[in-house]
Amino acid sequence: MSSTTMTIRLPKEVKDGLGRIAAATRRTNSYLAAEAIEAYVARESAIIDGVRDGLADMQAGRVVSHDEAIARLEKTIAAVERIKA
Repeated sequence: MSSTTMTIRLPKEVKDGLGRIAAATRRTNSYLAAEAIEAYVARESAIIDGVRDGLADMQAGRVVSHDEAIARLEKTIAAVERIKA
């Protein structure tokens, strides 16, 4: 994967904390920042994709009532509780 440079502004406390983590893990600040941003982008992208999928389902009529959704959740919770017992 190729990389590019990006400049950001951070509060001093955040930069200092990143430096402490970098020292403790023998990584660079840059490596840790890139790793954190990559995780953030992946998480937020998954959320956006989920919302888009939900909107598409709604437009296509693939929905259930609130009561049905709650009943399904309660059934699933009960099944898991039986397994744990």
